[in-house]
Amino acid sequence: MNAQEMAEACAEAMWKLDKASQHLGMRIDHIAPGEARLSMDITETMSNGHGNCHGGYIFTLADSAFAFACNGYNQVTVAQNCTITYISPGRIGDRLIAEAREISRKGRSGIYDIRISNQSGDLVAEFRGLSRTVKGTHLPDPA
Repeated sequence: MNAQEMAEACAEAMWKLDKASQHLGMRIDHIAPGEARLSMDITETMSNGHGNCHGGYIFTLADSAFAFACNGYNQVTVAQNCTITYISPGRIGDRLIAEAREISRKGRSGIYDIRISNQSGDLVAEFRGLSRTVKGTHLPDPA
């Protein structure tokens, strides 16, 4: 199995168990080693007291993209630390896109940047995730 096939197989295995992302209507638009692009439509039930998308939903979309980007190597990898900077509001009816890319992966630690934009390409938020590899794999041992 090459690196791309491994990333796709790991994403498929994770997606089957990721009921939160599925429930929110997220879609996986792209998977590659160290990369993921997920998208989600913002509905009225995701609005905050200002009539915009609640920041928690934006964070959740970014966190899901982060998870799929850092778990494509068939090693269970979890978030160790995450930060987000909100740039502009997500609006009800927007389609938000979270594009995750690997910045560094050394030993058991990784750094990933996730850019969240709307359907027009306007920047909504920037997210940085620090990952930590733990015991376990996503795919069974082929032996």
